[in-house]
Amino acid sequence: MATTPATPPATALAAADMPLQRDHSVAKHLFFGDILEENLFPFPQIRAKDRETLGAIVDAVDDFLRSREKDLRDFDRQGAQSAEYIQALRDMGLFGLIIGEEYGGLGLSNGAYARVLAQTSAHDSATSVTVGAHSSIGLKGLLLFGSPQQKAKYLPRLASGEMIAAFCLTESGAGSDAASVKTHARKQADGSWLLNGEKIWISNGGIAGFYTVFARTDGARGRMSAFIVEAGWPGVSHGHHEDKLGIRGSNTTTVAFSDVRVPAENLLGEEGKGFKVAMAILNNGRTGLGGGAVGGMKALIRLATRQAADRQQFGKPILEFGLVREKIAQMTVDCFAAESAVWMLAHYIDHDVEDYSIEAAMSKVFASEAVQRACHESLQIAAGNGFMKEYPYERPTRDTRILSIFEGTNEILRLYVALSGLKDVGASLGSLQDALAHIFDDPIKGFGVLSGYASRRARQRTGFGTDRILTELSPDLRKAAGIYERSVVELANASDALLKRYGKRIADQQHQLKRLADIAIDLYVGLCALSRAAGLERTDPKHGAQAASIAYVFARQARRRIVRNVRAIDANEDARLDRIAAMVAEGGAYPWDVF
Repeated sequence: MATTPATPPATALAAADMPLQRDHSVAKHLFFGDILEENLFPFPQIRAKDRETLGAIVDAVDDFLRSREKDLRDFDRQGAQSAEYIQALRDMGLFGLIIGEEYGGLGLSNGAYARVLAQTSAHDSATSVTVGAHSSIGLKGLLLFGSPQQKAKYLPRLASGEMIAAFCLTESGAGSDAASVKTHARKQADGSWLLNGEKIWISNGGIAGFYTVFARTDGARGRMSAFIVEAGWPGVSHGHHEDKLGIRGSNTTTVAFSDVRVPAENLLGEEGKGFKVAMAILNNGRTGLGGGAVGGMKALIRLATRQAADRQQFGKPILEFGLVREKIAQMTVDCFAAESAVWMLAHYIDHDVEDYSIEAAMSKVFASEAVQRACHESLQIAAGNGFMKEYPYERPTRDTRILSIFEGTNEILRLYVALSGLKDVGASLGSLQDALAHIFDDPIKGFGVLSGYASRRARQRTGFGTDRILTELSPDLRKAAGIYERSVVELANASDALLKRYGKRIADQQHQLKRLADIAIDLYVGLCALSRAAGLERTDPKHGAQAASIAYVFARQARRRIVRNVRAIDANEDARLDRIAAMVAEGGAYPWDVF
């Protein structure tokens, strides 16, 4: 475990003063049984510049969207936002949130941007999608990989909303498997590209003027490249607006490219590096989705609490009933944990941590599933009213369903979390094998590797010599820290055991990978909540004790889930489930009936 600086005073260190290990990943350390305290404590704060701006933006968003509640319901029924409404979003500056001030934008940090999307999502998820598809992914490639000339040409128009951006990756048959795209760009003699293909389910596809497009390019491996494409160019077209289950007001269409000539200077990033560009955009943009989920949860908690206080049953408000209070408390625990993880991720992005991809996937998985649970429980508290369209529960239930599909399905992201975490563990085991093979050729190196490995394994097996997380914690947080100290050792042991059991075949063991991912997600999210609660105890006496209680409850719940997952690695029904699936697949249907 990494060492930690002295506990900061009551004033708490500013995020910029943290001794952040920018070349280390908290999530990857977990798979080695380590808790990287330097990257977790103290909990980051939003920078002063953003804090000044956020208050005005949040108030303006509330005033604007609260006054448009009827319009938002109409957009949902009609399946489209009006041109006048999109112009109002332009006028509010919501398309320039993350674009630098030198280009006419607001220049918000990722943390502040996520906070704005939390506020829009508290009113309307479709609005968040329109704004988020533009900023989180549509133009993010330009910010991350664009040349100075590209930025100067496009960012001012994107900041004003004159151009709305869209991200064009998904194709029929190439959803989560982004590497299998068929859209093709063939290089011409003059250096330009001839682009052909079709993208599906493109958010903002029908209203965008700026597309970030991914296509196969010529080469030995036919690698993917990224391009900036303007909607007004000859050969660019889009299909009809898709009729969706939720987020119906947001614009979703196919986008087609037929012999579209793309100038050489519109190649985004390096030729053949498009997959890297796409993954960087998705990882970097996940604070928007997470922030939106948090905003949705906060709105649902307000609705559920008000409903439970107003509704009388058996002569008293249902808010006094234990099972209703349990639902509200659990929504609060989940929201606090999700918010902590999302803002920790935003801090890593804003402070140039080199690898936060696993943390991004973890926060997306947890937040997207937490908000769906909140929808279910708030609707349940509203009972029959919750099922009626006139009440504000059914629309969030439909709207949030996309979040576990958007920007990488949660199933794919769980596999990514586990395999990415195991990659370095496997390399460590490979180093051990190499040391054994050459121990007499290079005994100093060989015995050094063995000694380091043996020391780590001894700590994992016995717990002796393991550093403790911030010993100056309140009793509740000290207990929570102890849970994570024990559990991270179990994750490391399980990772080692599964790699030794399956070797290279581990990539095919999806049930086991899911278990590892869920353990790691509980650890990362829980540690973020612990860090935040520790800071609030020092800086917010009014709510700090309750925050510590929430962090403790989450740790206890996480511990029970972790124990189940660890046990299921060796005692499970995976083979039986696979045989059941094979039987149904062979017949194509459920085979039994009662007559």
